[in-house]
Amino acid sequence: MTELFHITHHNLGSIEVICGSMFSGKSEELIRRLRRAQIARQRVQIFKPRMDNRFSEDHIVSHSDMKMKSELVAAAPEILRQLEPETQVVGIDEAQFFGLDLVTVCNQMADQGKRVIIAGLDQDYRARPFDPMPQLLAVAEYITKTLAICVRCGAPANRTQRLHSNAERVMIGGNGSYEARCRACFELPPDCDD
Repeated sequence: MTELFHITHHNLGSIEVICGSMFSGKSEELIRRLRRAQIARQRVQIFKPRMDNRFSEDHIVSHSDMKMKSELVAAAPEILRQLEPETQVVGIDEAQFFGLDLVTVCNQMADQGKRVIIAGLDQDYRARPFDPMPQLLAVAEYITKTLAICVRCGAPANRTQRLHSNAERVMIGGNGSYEARCRACFELPPDCDD
């Protein structure tokens, strides 16, 4: 006689990653998912990096001007300190601005049964993987890759072209500083040694 084991998934946590280039709708998709969780009467908490205050100090904001109230944190471990016990869904925007600690933090929250939804750039301005996104993609249960429209030719764009010369990996900016480009129209910056 074969015994059947029934596994019940109560409070099964998960990690969802929304990634892509700038202007591809990552924050918009994050907001859409978080609003749906709120409609389902789930307790939602949203975090964004303190360094990104382009549009708002206390909201995540998409380029299409969708917004949701959020909490500012300087580093990933602060998310765990500010996390309320009754929170069921955690949203994190601009994940590329957090260090590799974000991977551990997200795994801990998912292990606690939380649904963790992360949005961030998967490539930097040199078209290189942007930590901690590759590591988050490796541990995520669900992955969504968003594409923008190339401003040069109209093709699907998965690269972010920096328009100003600056060798710093992190340079906060939006329209006027960056634009979406496809693989063919992307120009490798002169500071790259590839």
